[in-house]
Amino acid sequence: QVQVVASGGGSVQPGESLTLSCTVSGLTFEDYTIGWVRQAPGKEREGLSCLNNYDATTYYEDSAKGRFTISRDNAKNTVYLQIGNLKPEDTAVYYCAADALDCHNSAWFRAPSLYDYWGQGTQVTVSS
Repeated sequence: QVQVVASGGGSVQPGESLTLSCTVSGLTFEDYTIGWVRQAPGKEREGLSCLNNYDATTYYEDSAKGRFTISRDNAKNTVYLQIGNLKPEDTAVYYCAADALDCHNSAWFRAPSLYDYWGQGTQVTVSS
């Protein structure tokens, strides 16, 4: 049984940093691309970043360049999303997805039902 589990969210103050984790099981980690998407209240889903596990290449949407860093730990089958200098507008549910399709541009970010695997979200709330 494949599981894609996002964790690490919480309530933080503006300016702080947070690292989210996406841990996968039941599949061959290196064969899948892992990506992060978020959805803020009342807004559309927004793609952020993805990592191709077969060669460790990464892609960032323009909105995620600068404060977001994606990385991985192969031994833990986990991809991380570090968010720096958090702002109230970063408040959202953050989701991760796993897909066999390579990620090189924004086309990778699509409806949840179109990914091979879509995990549950983790809430990030930024407020003072």
